[in-house]
Amino acid sequence: MGERFFNKKMILKIGTRGSKLALTQSRWVKEKVEEKHPDVRVELVRIKTTGDKILDSPLSKIGGKGLFVKEIEEALINKSIDMAVHSMKDVPAELPEVLTLSVFPERENPRDAIVSLGNLTIDQLSRGAKVGTSSLRRAAQLLHIRRDLAILPLRGNVDTRLRKLESGELHAIILATAGLKRLGFKDRISQVISSEHILPAIGQGALGLEVRREDEQTISLINFLNHTPTELTVRAERAFLKKLQGGCQVPVAGFARLDGETMHLAGMVAELDGTRLLRDDMKGEMNQAEKIGNTLAERLLDAGADKILARIYGAA
Repeated sequence: MGERFFNKKMILKIGTRGSKLALTQSRWVKEKVEEKHPDVRVELVRIKTTGDKILDSPLSKIGGKGLFVKEIEEALINKSIDMAVHSMKDVPAELPEVLTLSVFPERENPRDAIVSLGNLTIDQLSRGAKVGTSSLRRAAQLLHIRRDLAILPLRGNVDTRLRKLESGELHAIILATAGLKRLGFKDRISQVISSEHILPAIGQGALGLEVRREDEQTISLINFLNHTPTELTVRAERAFLKKLQGGCQVPVAGFARLDGETMHLAGMVAELDGTRLLRDDMKGEMNQAEKIGNTLAERLLDAGADKILARIYGAA
């Protein structure tokens, strides 16, 4: 674990990406931990990931999984940091065996949002309007709703994406509502898109705190931040993703919510061009999160998602 104490004060090192959003999220965790444990000093360690280094290519073209977490997980494994703060939508379905996601703070709004010139909704965009997103999931669902839209690749942080919209290069962009809210851009949202129209990414809006399985000290320190409804719903979504073996290269989406003790999970797999979209939902007991995710994935695979995924992976 390295040297954890200095002048009788415990030091907790948090690994984070260097983007404004990642730092905002990590600073929130830092403040909460220091507030709860005055005897702990939290340090943020910025780590540049593969996804941060390659900005001129769509994520689906770079390939591989864990583009925004791999280097951070390596730092965790070699004990140069004690904990990582991730946006859950960036975390692959499978983790290194020695690591675990032990805490899921309360989730922000998981839905996607449209930010557009003229404050227009999806329905109000003109024919042929240029919409920016590098998410295959968003693109496929948008095209399923509006075949006439022109989907253009868009990478970079939230500020960069907003500037491209303001410059007139694009008529609209699609971003996560959670990120816009956390960065203070809530007033820029033209429309929060209903999950009935566009399902969000697996884990979108949720944070995950990753630690070494053996590090009981850190796990006990941060347990107070866990939000059980968030943990259960995200675990259901991730079980769905894992069964489908999905990643950045495929349009897969899932969203779980709790209604009392009942969990509702909706899932989707689509062709890249949105011509075919398979969507299903199911409900079950909230303590059966992984089972619900697995079962829904199996239903979609049986309905033809297996052929869609094989075709997309074969062309990748």
